[in-house]
Amino acid sequence: MKRLLALMVAGVMTLGLIACNDAKTETQETPETVTEEETDGTSDAKAEDTGDRTTFTVGFDAEFPPYGYMDDNGEYTGFDLELAEEVCKRKGWELVKQPIDWDAKDMELSSGAIDCIWNGFTINGREDDYTFSVPYVDNSQVYVVKEGSDIKSEADMAGKVVGVQADSSALAALEDAEGKADLAATFADLVQFADYNTGFMNLESGAIDVLALDIGVANYQISSRDGGYVILDEQLATEQYGIGFLKGNDALKDEVEATLMEMVNDGTFMQIAEKYSDYGLKESVCLGK
Repeated sequence: MKRLLALMVAGVMTLGLIACNDAKTETQETPETVTEEETDGTSDAKAEDTGDRTTFTVGFDAEFPPYGYMDDNGEYTGFDLELAEEVCKRKGWELVKQPIDWDAKDMELSSGAIDCIWNGFTINGREDDYTFSVPYVDNSQVYVVKEGSDIKSEADMAGKVVGVQADSSALAALEDAEGKADLAATFADLVQFADYNTGFMNLESGAIDVLALDIGVANYQISSRDGGYVILDEQLATEQYGIGFLKGNDALKDEVEATLMEMVNDGTFMQIAEKYSDYGLKESVCLGK
């Protein structure tokens, strides 16, 4: 009798172990399937492909007026941000204005922290690195000196200290072997700054002799400082601005560009540009004319 009971108990325990092992196997397999689905990237792709986007995050340099900057009320504004606001209004998206360190823009874009770079972003020389919208501004890189300076042209810059923004188009032009690298080799020094406010402070103090930058930014800075500076007639380079998206993200680029062109066709683009006419933007834009 005892032997029979022992056999029965052993049988029940064996069935219990089998059931537990089956449950464990089932539990272990399920998360693997879920993880596979979550990491294949289809969720994000579907959200974009089906038009389920609700926000649009623009990366910009907050020290780059008149394209993107903080106004006297502590609000981020500027020509590019106003264009982005109008695009979002028409698309029913919430605009997220995300200030970034300019030299970290590629990391911000590739990580998905921002959807685009929209802030006086030069196309020329970057065509293979980003998916760009159509050009919307014809821009020039210029030299700024203090009034009364004996520097009148590039020929006068030998032995002088020239300032540029880090990772800027002006810096690229001065480092380009087919551009102005030979000129830069004559400088006493080529100093890089994080932003142009710092650059102008160094120009004012005499720490640098020349500042190379975008003409729109130069006009804004000179106007906001009540003069005291001169833009040289000789230009460093010419370029075009576009909206930069992650390479291959044609779907989002096409969507934003189509809305931008609607704004061009109904006159809204030029109305926004006219608000910044004091900084030469009305003359610089290459759309809506």
